[in-house]
Amino acid sequence: MSAERGTLARVGEALRGYLRRAGFGERLAQASVVEDWPGIVGEKIAAISEPEAVTREGTLFVRVKSAPWMQELQLLTPELLKRLVHWKVKRIVWRAW
Repeated sequence: MSAERGTLARVGEALRGYLRRAGFGERLAQASVVEDWPGIVGEKIAAISEPEAVTREGTLFVRVKSAPWMQELQLLTPELLKRLVHWKVKRIVWRAW
């Protein structure tokens, strides 16, 4: 790891620690669903969808490449919500591009 990357990693850790102490830890963890999306849903679904945001109440907004794919993913929503329980996602709103 380069010195610059090591410094950035330490800054990131410090920032995450500060946000946790300031009461934003849960919200930060919830928002990480956007970054973790490919690992949660798999490469096939990640290739045709992109999470945009998650609300405090647990609504995840996801853009999908087409209306047919959106319909397919709507059928998979119950299974995906089970995978998203760790991130406290309770609802998914699919949007076709």
